[in-house]
Amino acid sequence: MLFNFLTLAAGSPADHVYNHVHLGGRSDDGWWLWSGNQGNLVLSMIILIVVGWWVSSKIATGPEGQGSSRYLTKNKFAHMIEVICVYLREEVARPLLLDRTDKLMPFLWTIFFFILVNNLLGLVPLLDLVHLISGDAKASHATLFVGGTATQNIWVTGVLAVIAALFFNAVAIRRLGVGGYFGHMTAGAPFPASILIFFLELASQVIIKPFALALRLFANMTAGHILLATLFSFAAALVTQPFYIGGPVTVVSVVGGFGIMLLELFVAFMQAFVFMFLVTVFIALMDHHEHDHSHDHEHGHGHAQGHEHAHA
Repeated sequence: MLFNFLTLAAGSPADHVYNHVHLGGRSDDGWWLWSGNQGNLVLSMIILIVVGWWVSSKIATGPEGQGSSRYLTKNKFAHMIEVICVYLREEVARPLLLDRTDKLMPFLWTIFFFILVNNLLGLVPLLDLVHLISGDAKASHATLFVGGTATQNIWVTGVLAVIAALFFNAVAIRRLGVGGYFGHMTAGAPFPASILIFFLELASQVIIKPFALALRLFANMTAGHILLATLFSFAAALVTQPFYIGGPVTVVSVVGGFGIMLLELFVAFMQAFVFMFLVTVFIALMDHHEHDHSHDHEHGHGHAQGHEHAHA
């Protein structure tokens, strides 16, 4: 038992956060066939497919013989997922996307839950659990096919950002047309200024916005996880130091770690929400002027009619 507790202090306290590679080489070899983050990504995909299928079966309308109860969700967890989906669609996306909301929500829901599941998996110390079960504190991390925090990997968040950028740019081109898409980037400025504005907007669409998405998720997931791992590393002080030293340190680290864990759960949901919300905003921005013009036109038309009635 003592040996198992010592595994908590073995190596870096953040080993379960970082990616680890195996089945082909060490990290300094420059190549590998598999990594812990790849395993997490595959595991998250399996979770989304299995849980999504199960939740949809509980939300689906039942047979007519059930009467009005056929419209009720059959499980509390499924009902929670339904509430989250409805909130994201009606309160977050629809005020921005308007008539396009229903068509675009499958992608937005997917990216939200995919990031959320990976954020939550990052809170599970899979490497430490394997070491505790096996009783081998010196076991190589290469023995585990999953582990780390995928959304702490800048390459993973970068790919997610690229996919998001391809999506919101493709949606803008489909909405505005190629000419309207590039014309939108001039913001209606006169010729000399329009050139500068165009290139700034183009850089924003293809570089700055994706970079911000990738860096924001990466930085937030890294900071909290490292702090949590460091606090929990002091928990082994009880068995490695005299009681009058190890006891207080262990209590403080466990209490502090529990508080940070609750904060990390909140951050896991918040960062998934922020990523989805920013993608939604980026989609809406490429349609902003059209809605403003329509709104101003309707307002001006109604104002003119009011004057006509007043004169009549």
